Amino acid sequence: MEKLEHIGIAVKNLKESNALFAKLLGKPHYKIEEVASEGVRTSFFDVGGIKIELLEAIRADSPIAKFIEKRGEGLHHLAFGVVGLEDRVKEEIEKGFRPLSEPKDGADNKRIVFLHPKTTNNVLVELCEDKHP
Repeated sequence: MEKLEHIGIAVKNLKESNALFAKLLGKPHYKIEEVASEGVRTSFFDVGGIKIELLEAIRADSPIAKFIEKRGEGLHHLAFGVVGLEDRVKEEIEKGFRPLSEPKDGADNKRIVFLHPKTTNNVLVELCEDKHP
């Protein structure tokens, strides 16, 4: 992996969590974005070049809503920045990791794919690549 790009945290209430993390980190979030295809609203904080992404469900059937229902709020995923996402996914499959989907659009101008946590020691891992203009 090239670098840890962000840490995703599932939250029930984005407004309350933004206030809590702003107090904790000593700075406000720098953007809020909705990703309708994933059923989430996200908020980003920059912490020394690594982002904290807060994720709030906007639909009861979204992956975040299901995660919170099952596990409660908290750490949801680790995201690693990569170059050549499609090729990287093929490499990860060859190593025995299983993607949860084909690469798709995500938040923060990224293309993303998640690796199944059953193949990554129960840690949801996201591979993300900047979209090309």
